Amino acid sequence: MSVTWRHLPAPAREIALAATEAVEAARSRDIEAYDLSTARLATTERSGVVLGSVVRLLLEEAHPDGLDSDDVRRVLERSVRSASSWQPDVDPHVMLVLLAGALGVYDPDGDDSPPDPAAVARHAPLLVVDLLAATGQPVESYLGAAFAEIERTERHD
Repeated sequence: MSVTWRHLPAPAREIALAATEAVEAARSRDIEAYDLSTARLATTERSGVVLGSVVRLLLEEAHPDGLDSDDVRRVLERSVRSASSWQPDVDPHVMLVLLAGALGVYDPDGDDSPPDPAAVARHAPLLVVDLLAATGQPVESYLGAAFAEIERTERHD
């Protein structure tokens, strides 16, 4: 599938392209491509916000009746286990922060070691790939929905 992001401003296009490349590299477990695309994501402002929105949309779709702590634990365990088979330095704390942030319950001020943008960029695509496995949908549709939601929120603020 070829998706164009021409309708997006340049910074958003960069996020969309880097995120799509990172997710595809994670899906195929291509370490070199993953390292390149996540390094690009780490330097792209607001990529964490976009990927957090994608994670939230995926969680909402997979759990339409809401998530409880057992659901969050299962997602965390499954995603860390899956990712660690080819990314041995995956950090469960960063994955938990991503989940909590996507759900709106993460307070970075209360975290002694909040993840930096590079850690978010390296872990978010791993979580997205795990959650995408349940939907069977391409990441592009969730990115499109995330950008639309962010734009809507910014217009109302």
